[in-house]
Amino acid sequence: MTVIYEDNHIIAVNKTCNEIVQGDKTGDQPLSETVKGYIKTKYNKPGEVFLGVPHRLDRPTSGVVLFARTSKALTRLNDMFKSHEQIKKTYWAIVEQAPSAAEGRLEHVLVRNEKLNKSFIARPGAKDGKLAVLTYRTLAQGDRYTLLEINLETGRHHQIRCQLAAVGCIIKGDLKYGAKRSNADGGICLHARQVEFIHPVSKEHVCITAPVPEDRLWHALTEKL
Repeated sequence: MTVIYEDNHIIAVNKTCNEIVQGDKTGDQPLSETVKGYIKTKYNKPGEVFLGVPHRLDRPTSGVVLFARTSKALTRLNDMFKSHEQIKKTYWAIVEQAPSAAEGRLEHVLVRNEKLNKSFIARPGAKDGKLAVLTYRTLAQGDRYTLLEINLETGRHHQIRCQLAAVGCIIKGDLKYGAKRSNADGGICLHARQVEFIHPVSKEHVCITAPVPEDRLWHALTEKL
């Protein structure tokens, strides 16, 4: 676990693709419990440590995860994440094929299949369909892979993974959405690069950036920036 931001109300860590944010059926220790242990030890906290989880990242995704250290911060962060306007989230993705245009805006209707834990593109007006919108731009290109920057305008289940796959830009390692092969670490090349917002308590501007994974391909592409 790597802490990349910390104050009295908020703590942010750079999640690896092997970590889960909250407990699930695997029984693996979630990142939330690891962070609690870190706080308890660092600040010599007696009793139970409070830690709120205002958002999540898919297990195979890496990058910035915010946690709330106080109930006041949690309430306000929950509202901020629900609005999709008060927090700007920027993702980086390595895709198998470059998009047809160097930058653009994607709009699709997505339907989530709970049983398969997967989202699908649907026709406008489809039952349970939800509008998904993102913008992207090309940051760097290598011989075989392309690095994209993505900004979300909506927050749908597997939105980036599904929408990029729909236009032929499958994320490296993402077998669920059509990747040719898995990554050695079991993750996918989708990284929550940056989170920018007004602090829920101090009202100061905060911008938290997560270093990319320690991986040759990530470094080879980011060195081109």
